Amino acid sequence: MNLTQYFRDSRAELSRVSWPTRQQVFEGTQAVLIFVVALTLIVWVLDVVFSSLVRLALP
Repeated sequence: MNLTQYFRDSRAELSRVSWPTRQQVFEGTQAVLIFVVALTLIVWVLDVVFSSLVRLALP
């Protein structure tokens, strides 16, 4: 298989891809950002709780 044929096949395959709409990309990005913020807050709260417990346990 030569390089020219590879690029032709790649281009043909990309034309068959079902690309998401702008709205779908926006909604997916929004969902990911909300998830990241929520997970960050959960980890921060756990860090505060466990560091407080360690401070209480150590003299």
